[in-house]
Amino acid sequence: MKYAVVCAGGPASEMADLTEFNKEDTVFIGADRGALHLLQMGIIPHEAVGDFDSVSQSEYDRIADSVHLIGRFRSEKDETDTELAVERALSYHPENIILTGVTGGRLDHMESALHLLYRLQKENRKIAFSICNATNELLILLPGTHQVKPESRFPYISFFPFGGGVTGLTLSGFKYETVDAVLETGMTLFTSNELVAEVCTISFHKGICLMVRSSDS
Repeated sequence: MKYAVVCAGGPASEMADLTEFNKEDTVFIGADRGALHLLQMGIIPHEAVGDFDSVSQSEYDRIADSVHLIGRFRSEKDETDTELAVERALSYHPENIILTGVTGGRLDHMESALHLLYRLQKENRKIAFSICNATNELLILLPGTHQVKPESRFPYISFFPFGGGVTGLTLSGFKYETVDAVLETGMTLFTSNELVAEVCTISFHKGICLMVRSSDS
């Protein structure tokens, strides 16, 4: 399995365009209201999980009638609905796990999703995790060398430290290149860069880096 898409219950306007992932090598998992979002996009989730406290009875009936595998949990639980969905996504052993529907709306939910992204990437280094919405893609980068390619839908790229400073940051193939720089908490210097080469390289020695790829619309 190449992709697993986890759709949570954030505002519909925040959903990523999932058209390119609606293929045989992708599994879709709806977290609570996220299952309904997928159905509204014309995508039948492979699974739906959560306490389903954010849907009405008629909406839940629609999910139950459409989705073959449903894991319904009590509201009093340790994991968020998104975490439960990610656990199911991991069971398919995908190369990439994409989270959508986790931005917009409540800021505490978005912050929770960022920390979940960080934990998942540290614990599963062979899988690429990302958070996507209509205009952004967020990834956690661990120390080492990473390559990215330009994408017309996300012309801008920014870097932020996540949980401490980043040292030895080198960017090549970018409009604004840097060598052996330090990225510290509170800095905005590495915001809104652009990719100008066919393949661009990011490398750093120490720390955790949050990479955000964005567009204006």
